[in-house]
Amino acid sequence: MKTLYLCRHAKSSWADAGMDDFDRPLNERGQRNAPFMAKVFKERGEPVDLIVSSPANRAITTARSFATALGLTGDRFREERAIYLAERSTLAHLVNGLPEHADRVMLFGHNPGFTDVLNHLSDAGIANLPTCGIVRIDFAVNEWQHIIKGSGTLVWFDYPKRHPGQG
Repeated sequence: MKTLYLCRHAKSSWADAGMDDFDRPLNERGQRNAPFMAKVFKERGEPVDLIVSSPANRAITTARSFATALGLTGDRFREERAIYLAERSTLAHLVNGLPEHADRVMLFGHNPGFTDVLNHLSDAGIANLPTCGIVRIDFAVNEWQHIIKGSGTLVWFDYPKRHPGQG
């Protein structure tokens, strides 16, 4: 079995209209939500073999909060430029190419691609993966390359506004 976690980056700042999109940091709410959701995730007790993140500032900052909470360092944390603003097809291809030694992988990235790929892989019917929202999708396969449209099962869906004080 393979397990994929998708986490959209936490809320980002639009304070500097001239800033390049890639460089936008987390805003105050995002800075609060990322470590909070990382703590909530850790408390679930679900192991993660590998974190792969978009290198965009808002995504990598969110991913680092989770990596810190989960104690994932070195070769268990990597950046993948292809995730930045990727469309569904690019993300699905990336999932098919994940390393086989990693059975439980967490990706950090952006909408609309993340919402599109989660619905494509699981038929979850989620209208929007909110900022710092996380889904778990399980696949009854032994190799990432065998994951296709609709082959996953949405196990759970969580996001900051479900928790008092995090909205």
